[in-house]
Amino acid sequence: MRLLARREHSRDELRRKLARVATETDDVESVIETLAQKGWLSDARFAESAARAKAARFGPVKLAHYLRSRGVDDEAIAAGIRAAGDEGVAQMETIWKSRFRAPPANERERARQVRFLQGRGFALEQVLRFLKSGASR
Repeated sequence: MRLLARREHSRDELRRKLARVATETDDVESVIETLAQKGWLSDARFAESAARAKAARFGPVKLAHYLRSRGVDDEAIAAGIRAAGDEGVAQMETIWKSRFRAPPANERERARQVRFLQGRGFALEQVLRFLKSGASR
């Protein structure tokens, strides 16, 4: 209960944490199921809270990768990102402006900006479209 009181956890994350302190007689799976049935543990709620927390720095691809690494399935990821709404979706322009002040002047600078935005979790097509139109504002 103390772990869940601090922040949301995914089932997988909580299972790993409980396994470290559990004895042979403890049934970690039944505890996790009980918590989920009571509504105290939810992968979708974890995905939503992570989407809101990380949206200022990461795009949807990197956010989905982060959630998958925490054991959240694709359905819960989609539900969590939808539930987070606009707060859970990183704005490419905001992230771009945090690093760059001007549109790329040459191909080398353009490649640098593309790599930066891809590293932050945006799809290549979105990045190229943004740099072609949005970054020149």
